[in-house]
Amino acid sequence: MTFVAIVIFGAALATAGYALAATVLPSTGKIVAALRGQPQQTRFEPLASLVRAERRIAVRRWAAAPARPSQRRREAA
Repeated sequence: MTFVAIVIFGAALATAGYALAATVLPSTGKIVAALRGQPQQTRFEPLASLVRAERRIAVRRWAAAPARPSQRRREAA
């Protein structure tokens, strides 16, 4: 019974360690730079990305519009 408990908790510890490493390791350089007090190199420009997204949406709407407006058929008198 003790062996099963050790295996279960060991697997849970390994899974938690993997999850922590998978989330922290990709941004280790940013974390170390922030701890050293170095300014961030990239600028955050949310408005510029919003403008690009709005342009893409407008182009998609334009491309999806019918080429010719539908003409009304003449009604028989």
